Amino acid sequence: MSSTAIRAPSFTLFSSLSKPPNLRNLKSPSLGPARCVLVTMSSRGKNRKPLQKGRNPSIEAIQTVQALKRAQKDQHTLDRVFHSNFKRLLKLDMMAVLRELLRQNQCLLALKVFEDIRREFWYKPQVSVYADMVTVLASNGLVEHVELLIQSYLKIEAGDLGPEIEGFNTLFKALLSSNNTKLAMECYCLMKQVGCEPDKSSFKILITGLESKGETGPSVIIRQDAQMYFGESLEFLDDEEEMMTQQVLSESLPKTT
Repeated sequence: MSSTAIRAPSFTLFSSLSKPPNLRNLKSPSLGPARCVLVTMSSRGKNRKPLQKGRNPSIEAIQTVQALKRAQKDQHTLDRVFHSNFKRLLKLDMMAVLRELLRQNQCLLALKVFEDIRREFWYKPQVSVYADMVTVLASNGLVEHVELLIQSYLKIEAGDLGPEIEGFNTLFKALLSSNNTKLAMECYCLMKQVGCEPDKSSFKILITGLESKGETGPSVIIRQDAQMYFGESLEFLDDEEEMMTQQVLSESLPKTT
C-alpha cells in the first residue's frame, strides 16, 4: 500500500444505546442553529405521471413532424418522408404526430397522416379523434374537408365506433360552430345508430345550437327526443338559459374598483 493515502472523511456513528446530541444546540458562526433536512430517495419512475396519449410526442415523433413540414411542398419528397420516417413509428407516436399537426393547424398534412393511420392493422376509429380533426378543419375554413371526413370516413366506420359521449358532444360543438347544422343532425342520428345514448349536455348543445341558427324544425325533433329521456319539462335547458342570462348581465354591469 502506498504511504500516501487519501484520508476519508470521518462520520460520527451514534450507537443505538447512546443518546445523540441535541441538534438545536449545534450552532454555526454565520448560519445560526443547524437545521435537520429530511431527504427521501425513490425510484425514478415510481411516482412519474403517465404520459397522456398524443400529448407528449417522442423525439422521433417531433423529428417526423418537422420532416413532414419541410417536405410538404414537393410530393415526391413527402412520399419519401412518409415511407422512411412516419411508417416506422410506433402506434402512439403516429397518433402523437397527428395531434401535433392538428395543434399547429397543419390541416392537409394531418389529413394525409390520418389516411395512413387508417391503413394500419391496429387502427380502430374513435369519435374523439374525428371531433379533434373536425374542430381544427372547421376553424380553418376547410368545410369541404369536414364534409369528406364525416361522409366518406366516419359514416363508413360506424360499425366499429364505440359509445364515446364526450367525443360526440365535441363533434356537435365543432359542426354547429361552423354553421354545419345538417352534418350535426346526421352525426346525432349516427350517435343513436351506434348505441350511444345522448346525455343532457348533448341535448343542450344541439338544441341551443340549432335554435341559435334558426333551425327550428330540427330543434323540435331533438326536443322530442330529450323529453323521452328526461321528461316533458326539460328543466336543464331552463337552467342553462338562466346561467347564460346571468352571465350576460354580469358582463354588462360596470366594474367597481
